[in-house]
Amino acid sequence: MSIKFTLNDQVIEAEPGETVMNAAQAAGIAIPALCYDRSLAPEGSCRLCGVEVDGRRGEFTACPLPIVADMVVRSETPAVLQTRRQILELLLREYHDAGYASNDPESEFMYWVRRYDLPLPPAREPRYAVNSDPNPFVWVDLNKCIHCNRCVRACAEVQGRFVWDIAGRGRDSHIVAGAGTTMIEARCESCGACVAYCPTGALDNKMSVGSGKPDRIVTTTCGYCGVGCRFDLHVKDRRILRVVSNPHAAVNGMELCVKGRYGYDFVHHPDRLTKPRVRKYLLDGAPRPKDRGPWVDTDWNTALSLVAAKLVRIKQESGADAIGLLSSAKCTN
Repeated sequence: MSIKFTLNDQVIEAEPGETVMNAAQAAGIAIPALCYDRSLAPEGSCRLCGVEVDGRRGEFTACPLPIVADMVVRSETPAVLQTRRQILELLLREYHDAGYASNDPESEFMYWVRRYDLPLPPAREPRYAVNSDPNPFVWVDLNKCIHCNRCVRACAEVQGRFVWDIAGRGRDSHIVAGAGTTMIEARCESCGACVAYCPTGALDNKMSVGSGKPDRIVTTTCGYCGVGCRFDLHVKDRRILRVVSNPHAAVNGMELCVKGRYGYDFVHHPDRLTKPRVRKYLLDGAPRPKDRGPWVDTDWNTALSLVAAKLVRIKQESGADAIGLLSSAKCTN
């Protein structure tokens, strides 16, 4: 049985035990958060999702806050907005952008910085090396890390690899692969889950850094196997810039394997076939030559019509048992 509560003067129905953050998102109400993702266990460490609850003192983080019937929640009070500005200002003090991805899509973190009209800090020397890990697919720039721990939780909770952890204390704390090794040495499968969950660009796709913003986004299905994972392609000038997880994908959600996320460069290979091909004698209606003759490009209707006609003829001449079909879990079928 659903319960009702009020958020910013709007009455919302929710399931018992559901959090304020999840219910707000379902109702289309945006509450800022940087450590939160619906597919991860709530942590409340960034404190950006603070809200006020009538009858209670202080502010509460919305991502772990369970809904109680008839509770009244406010996420846009002057005090809450001021707290958010202060949190973002503190995070910006440790944030440094070397500019490698300045033309790329805006990160989640910078979206909220812009929304709250905060100035960027002056340029300074980075604390960590940029592109500091030799992983061929994942770009690591700890100067952008805000310690939201999304990458750590995604690798553990979603992928089950436990590659990332937190090392050091206080200002010196930072994410680390394994026990201070490279990502590959720490059993990384290069699935890119940590990249997908990172809100700042501290972890990014090495193949896409600096490639720019897309002129269109195409939602499609991965062509590598039969699972049916879906994702978004960022496309510019008819070239794929990057693969981005689509959280609404029914089969896979935010998850992808290394092939699905990074194995897209074959699309632009000069030897890739982009049209169906058939033997020339089939189009001419000529007898089959001994060497079967050359391949020629044709259109899909023609190619499929030739295949259908051939299957019908085989069935008529030899029966249905003369036709076999190969399928595989490694094909899109």
